[in-house]
Amino acid sequence: MDWLNIILIILGLCVFETVSSVDNAIINAEVLATMKPKARRWFLIWGLLIAVFAVRGLLPWAIVWFVNPTLGPIEALLATFSGDPAVQASIEASAPILLVGGGIFLIFLFLHWLFLEDKNFGLPRAEKFFLSKGAWFYALASVILATVVWYCLKDSAMMAFGAVVGSTAFFITHGFKQNAEMNEKKLLGASNGLTDISKIFYLEAIDATFSIDGVLGAFAFTLSVPLILIGNGLGAIVVRQMTIGNIDRIKKYIFLKNGAMYSILFLGLIMLADAFGAHIPSWLSPVVTTLTIFYFFIKSKNFNKVNNKVTV
Repeated sequence: MDWLNIILIILGLCVFETVSSVDNAIINAEVLATMKPKARRWFLIWGLLIAVFAVRGLLPWAIVWFVNPTLGPIEALLATFSGDPAVQASIEASAPILLVGGGIFLIFLFLHWLFLEDKNFGLPRAEKFFLSKGAWFYALASVILATVVWYCLKDSAMMAFGAVVGSTAFFITHGFKQNAEMNEKKLLGASNGLTDISKIFYLEAIDATFSIDGVLGAFAFTLSVPLILIGNGLGAIVVRQMTIGNIDRIKKYIFLKNGAMYSILFLGLIMLADAFGAHIPSWLSPVVTTLTIFYFFIKSKNFNKVNNKVTV
């Protein structure tokens, strides 16, 4: 892997993590506004270390190690930079399992947003149509999972298991996110009786839940844990800066969420294609992600100009 690809992957990871975590930053900002200055500082400093190293560092390392149990912890961490043929063989053999699981997770995440979640219509005709057909999400998700598992079984039972795990992970994390949305109103209430420490634990739990999307999406860019840690870590720092900065300014870019979700769709498809043996160049994921997000960023700016909203 040359330096240009490494830089491109890190930048792509940073952009993807930042934009896909906008919702998380908004929740953080709203809850932090109800806390005392000391608690806010604690979350923004120590919480950042937890977010970067404990979640965005340990989780991808644990996933790589889990699907490569024959490797030691150090080998799992540095596998993509290892010159050992046995390590490379193990990574190549296990990659389809990880990629198909991550691909299913991301595609389900996109479809749930497309069919069931309220949104600003970045692509009005298509998005309005699918939102009106919300009941079809579960049918479509079931058909996709059954089809992917069928083709996986022709190659490997473990690939099929990976697809099922990806589906399971989606529904588990979706349940946590729904619970977080319901609890957010309680946390923002003036008379909820919750301490700042309780709110900090809540924010850390929410951050961990939201980070799963970014971690699994990161495997579409690279299987290198150090690169994922650097790219996602930089993205987490940007999200924290958005949290303490003018979050209302970020909210004005109303189609950024659309950009993040279409990026998630493309990354999911790339992961599935890669899992089934298609040759995917390392530059494709960061380039597609950046172009997609840039398109919806410009669309947001143009919308704000037409509606006389200032976004600097």
